[in-house]
Amino acid sequence: MNAEIDVKVRELTKRYKVPVREGGFRASVASLFRRQYRVVEAVTSVSFEIARGEIVGFLGPNGAGKTTTLKMLSGLLYPTSGEATVLGHVPWRREAEFLRRMTLVMGQKNQLVWDIPAMDTFLVNQAIYRIPEREFQATLDEFTSLLELEGLLQKPVRNLSLGERMKCELVAALLHKPRILFLDEPTLGLDVTMQNRIREFIREYNQRYGATVLLTSHYMADIAALCRRVIIIHNGRVMFDGELSRLVGSIAPFKVLHVALDDAVLPDRLDGMGEVISFGQGKLSLKVPKERTPEVTSRLLAELPVLDLSVEDPPIEDVIAQVFRQGVGAP
Repeated sequence: MNAEIDVKVRELTKRYKVPVREGGFRASVASLFRRQYRVVEAVTSVSFEIARGEIVGFLGPNGAGKTTTLKMLSGLLYPTSGEATVLGHVPWRREAEFLRRMTLVMGQKNQLVWDIPAMDTFLVNQAIYRIPEREFQATLDEFTSLLELEGLLQKPVRNLSLGERMKCELVAALLHKPRILFLDEPTLGLDVTMQNRIREFIREYNQRYGATVLLTSHYMADIAALCRRVIIIHNGRVMFDGELSRLVGSIAPFKVLHVALDDAVLPDRLDGMGEVISFGQGKLSLKVPKERTPEVTSRLLAELPVLDLSVEDPPIEDVIAQVFRQGVGAP
């Protein structure tokens, strides 16, 4: 039985008409009478589908079109052309039923009011979404426990750390238990510990409520921890859509071997074992084609004074960077 599709996007395109002029007084006066424009393609013919309950990574460099796409899917922007449905609704019609079932969280934007406690914003959202008191309290208690917010909800937002504010932003955005989460850099600027806490919360919410998540992030640890599937967008176009493991396998078909050595080793003993990434101070890193990994591992253990050896996939950051450099979609 086919999985139900929550998000359908077909040839979605967004163009902006941007005024341009040269510098100087004369150009300023001339622009009053004959303004020049150029057309910027923010998103070009983007198509994809997301099944119910999926967590999909939406990746690309700055200016690739990720946030523009999320804003169209959440109903904040009208597209220039193309079609999209989210939970059966056309997002830019902004129907009340659609708005009750989705949320958009942007790591660089705040809905919490700086000078009042986060709890006051929660109460406002309770009224907006008409959440019954018993349900509201139960959900708030659940999220407070998951995010360890005890003692924070009554403090003015200005007195909270960045990580504490981000946790409260998530609670405010999810109190109405939306089925669709559009998350734009939810861990932006947070330390490693807080990033892990936010990831755990997103994973737990997805599992408890079967929510569908489209996640953008520049932290590849977010993607590796949460997403089996990724969509890569570059210059407004989709370059790859598929499983993260397939991306790594097709674009970077090699393994990285990290070796700790018990004694000094001459460089010529590494001949024919693979590409040396680093070598010195009793440590060695090799890049080895996947099909040769068992052979090279055996040779290392047999021929060198190995204390420890680990085999890893290449860093996801390197794989994504290679996709952008190639300028073509991965097979």
